[in-house]
Amino acid sequence: MDTASMGALDDTRTAPRALATEAVHAGRDDLARQGLHAPPIDLSTTYPSYDSRAEAARIDAFATTGAEPDGPPVYGRLGNPTVARFETALARLEGTEAAVAFASGMAALSAVLLVRASMGLRHVVAVRPLYGCSDHLLTAGLLGSEVTWTDPAEITGALRPDTGLVMVESPANPTLAEVDLRAVAHACGSVPLLVDNTFATPVLQRPAGHGARLVLHSATKYLGGHGDVLAGVVACDEELAGRLRQVRFATGGVLHPLAGYLLLRGLSTLPVRVRAASANAAELARRLAADPRITRVHYPRIGGGMVSFEVHGDPHEVIAGVRLITPAVSLGSVDTLIQHPASISHRIVDADDRRDAGVNDRLLRMSVGLEDVEDLWSDLDRALGRRPRLGGAAHRASGHSEAAAAH
Repeated sequence: MDTASMGALDDTRTAPRALATEAVHAGRDDLARQGLHAPPIDLSTTYPSYDSRAEAARIDAFATTGAEPDGPPVYGRLGNPTVARFETALARLEGTEAAVAFASGMAALSAVLLVRASMGLRHVVAVRPLYGCSDHLLTAGLLGSEVTWTDPAEITGALRPDTGLVMVESPANPTLAEVDLRAVAHACGSVPLLVDNTFATPVLQRPAGHGARLVLHSATKYLGGHGDVLAGVVACDEELAGRLRQVRFATGGVLHPLAGYLLLRGLSTLPVRVRAASANAAELARRLAADPRITRVHYPRIGGGMVSFEVHGDPHEVIAGVRLITPAVSLGSVDTLIQHPASISHRIVDADDRRDAGVNDRLLRMSVGLEDVEDLWSDLDRALGRRPRLGGAAHRASGHSEAAAAH
């Protein structure tokens, strides 16, 4: 390729691009000059080097800053070219300097906690609800952390000299409660804010633009989007990314290259999938809000593919009654999933804490997929069972959430 053509490619890569364009092209900008169209998968665990002095210098540099080594790869635990493509793309979508991928969302959160603890900052201020395992990791102090649970309005008062992190999830799992990210970031002062953006994805919300320093994803969910990859990722500034890479190297929570490839492919359709799932979810939320068998519907103002609702009857019968919808944990796939949080995703959270956070025993969480909405409603309507007499409708009308009414 001639110099002029290469310059044109560089201009295209660096010019501002819409999210949908970034989703398709970020992480792939170098392919054309290599004569490639689809990204390659590099499965190597190790790489040859005949200059051991240079390798020593590169490893010393990584140990000092955690910056990605210049030149060819060294070892799979230090970094992988396929995974790096996904990291580059996700950072572009979230509007951050860097992103660091891990073997799971919990591995990613663990790395963040370990980084802050290594600096003597073990205290975390957090807002419930969070994903149940995130809640458990903080509450149990498994990594030596100490947590103070608080309301968004009380964050500033909960901060201590050893506070290393403030953590929120918005929309929250599983109630879909939302917080004002800009106000929360202001309340944090100089303490880094971590936002779990798994439910919203960068299609609906970019927390870094509201003051968050770290953006966490269970990439297993919407980023992968097909229920066939387990991964986590943190988007952040380069300084924190370097520390996260050092922890990843030391603890071994690396992402497999095939998973990195699937995630990069998943990002290319992320905007289309999220918007289609959001349209289905909004319609189901509307129908559920008008249904006398439902006492309350939770649907976030920013939209999205997640709907939670509380039933008059036995939620376990609804789980047992679906046929098209899959009763399973996880979310964000192309197909629709439903689960009972109090029994599964949030079972590990203390029952009183769970209920105080709005996760009651009649709550069901549904991840709406890309099926035809009429087929989904037919299956859900059948699983909900017989409608009560008309007298129940007045009780239902007073119970739905403001968010559901808005949609």
